[in-house]
Amino acid sequence: MVRLYRLGLVERTQQYSPTVYLPADAKIKKNSQKILHFLSILNVYKQMLSYSKPKHVIVEDKPTGRKGGIEPDLFCIFKGAPFWVEVQRNTYSEAKMQAKINLYEEYFHSDEWTSLHWQREGKPAVFPNVIIVTPVRYNVSSNYIKVIQVADIHELMEKYGGNAKTQQPVPRTNSSTGGIRINLT
Repeated sequence: MVRLYRLGLVERTQQYSPTVYLPADAKIKKNSQKILHFLSILNVYKQMLSYSKPKHVIVEDKPTGRKGGIEPDLFCIFKGAPFWVEVQRNTYSEAKMQAKINLYEEYFHSDEWTSLHWQREGKPAVFPNVIIVTPVRYNVSSNYIKVIQVADIHELMEKYGGNAKTQQPVPRTNSSTGGIRINLT
């Protein structure tokens, strides 16, 4: 990474430890608070990897294609099930969190999700579960979608997927991105 930095192909910020490297043409500022958010999303992904490699990973997914719709921090198919993950680093009001869930319900009722690229052909469409990764428990509910609140993926696996001690680690690949798409706009 130091060589890439010296060649001007990447930028770096030493505001964090370890150093965070960014593409030279990144639209995100080197001191942006959004970096911590992306690192939190990366941490969720790394926790998932310790159980099973997620598929169809999209960071900052925008399935509606428009501003003001649902904008989950992460979409993936994890252990065979689709999930939209909201990573909450800050504490929000319950009203704001319920409004976010209401947007997911609105999208559910639109049926637009039935034609998303990851839906399996010849099988009934599946609406992803919504995971809120947060240390705070919000009093939110939905009659239409499954909302799961956990502090981290390890808690999710303890509650719904078995004990972490029984899981086999996933072998690492040599791919630098592992197929993850990150939109830094």
